This record gives sequence, C-alpha cells and structure tokens, in this order.
Amino acid sequence: MKIAAAQLTCIPADVTANAASATALAAEARDRGAELLVLPELALTGYELDALAEDPSLWVSDADDPRLDGLRSSGIAVAVNVALRTPHPLPAIATLVYGADGAHLTTYAKQHLYQQEQAAFTPGTEDGRFELGGLRFCLGICFDNHFPDLAARGAADGCRVHLASSLYGTGDGVTERATVYPGLAKEHGLYVVLANHVGPAGPWTGCGGAAIWAPDGTLLAEADALTPAVATAEIPTPL
Repeated sequence: MKIAAAQLTCIPADVTANAASATALAAEARDRGAELLVLPELALTGYELDALAEDPSLWVSDADDPRLDGLRSSGIAVAVNVALRTPHPLPAIATLVYGADGAHLTTYAKQHLYQQEQAAFTPGTEDGRFELGGLRFCLGICFDNHFPDLAARGAADGCRVHLASSLYGTGDGVTERATVYPGLAKEHGLYVVLANHVGPAGPWTGCGGAAIWAPDGTLLAEADALTPAVATAEIPTPL
C-alpha cells in the first residue's frame, strides 16, 4: 500500500483556502498511486491559536462538516487534522480519517497538549485506530509523539503504521523531527509517517521534511523542497 505524507503551507485562519490546498495535494498523491494521504496539524486553519480562540466558526463541527467535502470526495483515503468541536467549551486538536469512498473511519483527539495549547483545547482521552488496505494504523499528533507509550500501545494492539500530523519549525524543530520519528519507528517496529508544515505557521516557520520511516528507522521517503509537496512510500501488507 502506497502512503503519502504531506507538507502544507496554510493561509492563516482560512478554512476554505486551506481545504482547497489540501484537496489539491490529495489529488497529487492519488495520481502518484497513493491510497492514503496524511496532512499536518491544524491543516485547515494553520497553527493560529488566537484566531481559533476568538472565532469558533473555524472549528469543524463533526465528521460530516461540509467544508471537508472536497477531501472526502478526492478518491483517496485522508487523515486530516483540525480544530474539532467537542461537548466541552473548548475544541480538540483532532485527526479525522476518511476512506477513499468518503466514509468516516475514526477520529483521534490529541492527548498531550503542548504548553499554550492547554488553555485553548480539550485533551483527548482515547487512542485512535483504523484498518485500511490490510494494514492496521495508530495515530499521534505532534507533541503526542514525544510520549513513546502512545506508539507502544499501538504496536501492542497490532498496528503496523503510525501516522503523525505535526508542526515542527526551523531551529530546534529540525533536530526533533529528525530524531523523534525514526526513534519511534525503531523502538516500536512501526512504519512512521510524518506530515508537517512548511513556511509560516503561527509563531513558527514550518521546516517541511514530510517523511516516512521504516521499522528499523531507515528513511524511505522525504519531501525535500521547501514548498507544499507529498512524499510517498510503499508499505508492504502482512501476509
């Protein structure tokens, strides 16, 4: 099964424009033979916490929110990370996963909120799992992936691929990106797929480098240009 990791430059707080950009990357990934596309953290708004706090219309209402129709009808399975409305006053940072037919497969809400996120979002409490193309997947979102027990639980539950929608910036983020994800792959025997921002992303500048690592930590694919792009790699299906 071919999987694509996206790097995306978001227009701040413009859900319509960012959904269109994400849909274009989905079409590119599909045309390159990928069956699943993973998008970065808060892909529909950018990492714009002030705007998200001030304007709840930027929150996705649920898995059927019509602003996701383009992605759901792109002909490829998609994992898209959004600010998702919850029963609580604050939204969650959540990954919604859809099959190629547009059916909702699962939702995972970020459990480990990073610093300033703690005042703006509700943490998740349950792990995310889904199956597609004969593979079992687990999910993590950015700072989640600094807590190895999350991926460890996925591996123990029979998952083969760990999907990470993230934001790593230039500077220290480059080093973290290059160590955390191959480390997770090697420690837990998982394929690890990282989607990241590239260019302006709230208070940071996304460093790009969307990538896929093998279970031994070997880099299989990486988007090297500092522009929106996808990196693809083939993940073998267990016999």
